Formats: sequence, structure tokens, C-alpha cells
Amino acid sequence: MTSFDTSPQPNAWRALLALAVVFVMLATTGWTTLRHQRRPAPLQASLSAWEQGRLAGHRLPDPQSAPARLTRFFASLTEGQRADLARRYPLAVGNMNGAPVQLRYRANRIALGQAREVERERVHDSRLTASGQRQAARRLDRLEALTRPGRHILAFDPAGSGRVAEVFGDLRRAERISVVVPGVDTDLLTFQRTRREHSAPVGMAKSLYAAERAAAPSTRTAVIAWADYTAPSGLGMDAATAMRAEDGALRLDALVRGLPGIAPVSLFCHSYGSVVCGVAAHRLPERVADIAVAGSPGMRAEKASRLRTTARVWAMRDADDWIQDVPYLELGGLGHGADPVAAGFGARVLSAREAKGHAGYFAPGTDSLRNFAEIGVGAYRAVSCADEDDACRAGLSGTTTTGRA
Repeated sequence: MTSFDTSPQPNAWRALLALAVVFVMLATTGWTTLRHQRRPAPLQASLSAWEQGRLAGHRLPDPQSAPARLTRFFASLTEGQRADLARRYPLAVGNMNGAPVQLRYRANRIALGQAREVERERVHDSRLTASGQRQAARRLDRLEALTRPGRHILAFDPAGSGRVAEVFGDLRRAERISVVVPGVDTDLLTFQRTRREHSAPVGMAKSLYAAERAAAPSTRTAVIAWADYTAPSGLGMDAATAMRAEDGALRLDALVRGLPGIAPVSLFCHSYGSVVCGVAAHRLPERVADIAVAGSPGMRAEKASRLRTTARVWAMRDADDWIQDVPYLELGGLGHGADPVAAGFGARVLSAREAKGHAGYFAPGTDSLRNFAEIGVGAYRAVSCADEDDACRAGLSGTTTTGRA
């Protein structure tokens, strides 16, 4: 059932239409999961070296250990020992949930420098085609941008199309933490854009961080632009299923569990990113206070209650967002379930006025961004609802900056 068409017969036609669209995508684009999948060799090599490594004659802990255990391990080391590990195993340490934040920044700066040298050589490699050299030049430009002073890279993997996460604000001292989870076509090259900057993870996070600071100047906030999962490429088979979301959900859960301190966390999930957040919801720790989705194709659930989360669930969609024309159903693993802004779903539905379509939810001056910022700082009574009855604020107490309302 959807909020746009509730009679059984049209829904049956909608299911058939969805299947037809999928078959067309398969015929024209192929199985993108097979065509684009690559092994993250550099990161795996660093992890393998870590597993064989020693420190003061002792074996290093399993890099896949629980973040709490890795936190205790790093806390037991001297500053010199931590720096040595970052130098020897930069990709492993830079992507290790539970490692100190500043150490991850340092390790990823080293890893970015190494990746930059690889791409610099490829730019002038005569064995590559002209197209391959241009692609190397684009990657080199992006890597150089990420190594500029003042950037805080929390995660980085150069393999394939690349994964990256960046922090805005002081993550260690934050009283509220926000995580932006983007959708399709997100990778190293699209992590930041000059044109339509607020449609890319960096622009989204920077815009949200500025809006949160304006909404609550006395509240210490941090925002993470989290492109550290392999997002679907285009609107092909990957985007119609939850396979990418399932892997992304595991990575998102690991990120949250590895964050320092006890500050409440709010997730802001755009487009296919809302599928990732929906799949992750039931396993996320209780410090996740809010899951807010925008332009969602569904959260792999028929009702918010079936997400099995203690977090508040918020949803919004701009009136001009094309995503509303996607069939909201799940059939044989295809599709992502009910419409999160439908009344029967049970989310708190927010205003998204002025959002300018599917890619404009983080643009300054929009209701959508202002609402995200109020949620991010815990000012729940200040949000504006999609409906005049203010139903999205029902049962909420006043402003809070340290916990649930």
C-alpha cells in the first residue's frame, strides 16, 4: 500500500510496473553488482600487515575487534607507539573504529599521501589509455583536495571507486553528533562538488554543521559526511535491492559504535541512504537518538515500528521530488517497502518546503535543512511539521541537547 494509491487493483498494476522496470534495467545495464565489484586491495594489505605485526614483542589485536576493545588497546599505548602504528599501517589505523579520532586523522593523511603518489604516476603512465589518464587526473585532484590543511578524514579506502568520511567540528568534545548518509553514485570523485555543492556529502555536512551552529550556538556539535560504504552506481539493479544497504548498515553500525564519548547521535539519510539506515536501525546502539530520512525510496519496512529502534523516526519529501513516483513496495527482494511519509508508516513527517527536488534537502534557506538542524541539536519542539496539525511534534518535550526528549 502507498499513500498515493490504496486500492488493490492499481497496486497490482504498480507491482507489475515495478517488475517491468527492473527487467528493463537488467537488459540495459546488466548486473552492476558483478560488473563493479572490486577487492579493496590496499586496505586489505594494510590489515594483513597489521595482523602479522608486533608491538613491543606482542601481537596486535584483531583489527575487527569490537570498537571498545580497540579503544582500550590504544589507550594503553604511549603517544609514540600510537604514532608508530599509524605510520606502519596507515590504512588499517585510519579505518579502525575504536582508534583515537586524532590518530585516524593522522593515519588517513599518510594514506592519502600514498594514494596521491600512485595516481600521480598513473597520470603519466603511457600504458594507460587517454581516458584512463584523465580518470587518474581526476582522482589525483580529489586526493589533493582531501589532504589540504584543516580537513579531518575519519575513513579512507582508495580501492575501486573509493570510500571516504570527513568530520566537521570537534568530534571528541561534541555534545551532539550528526551523520549524513548519502545515496546512489556516491564515491571518492562525487564526495565533493563545486556545482550543486549541497547535493554531495561534503556540501550536505558543511551546510548542516553551519545550520546547527546557527540554531544552537552554545551547543558543541560535530557532523560526519559519511560516504564509507559502496553505494549503488546509478539507478540499476543495485539501487532496486538492499544488497548494498546490508553491507552499508554493518559499516554504519560499526562507525557509531566506534565514536568517542556518549553524545547522542542523529542520522540524516538521503535517498538510498535511507535504505541503509532502515536496514541498520534494529542493530544500532541506543545513543542513536534520531533517524531522519529525506527523499526516501523506502526503509525496508512497512511501518516505523518494524524498524525495531528506540530512535525517533522522522521523514520528509519535497513536493517536486521525483522519488514519489517510485513504486513503494517490496516484492521478491526488489523495492524498499512502504513510503516513509505516508500516514500509515508512523514516522514524524516534517516540512520540506523550498527543498528544490530530490537533491536540494540540505540547501540553505530550506525548511528541510532548518528541520535537520533543529533535530541535530535536540531542539525537537522547534521543528516544523508537514501538516498544519503539528502531529510530528506530538509527545515531545522541550529543547534538549544531551539526550532523548
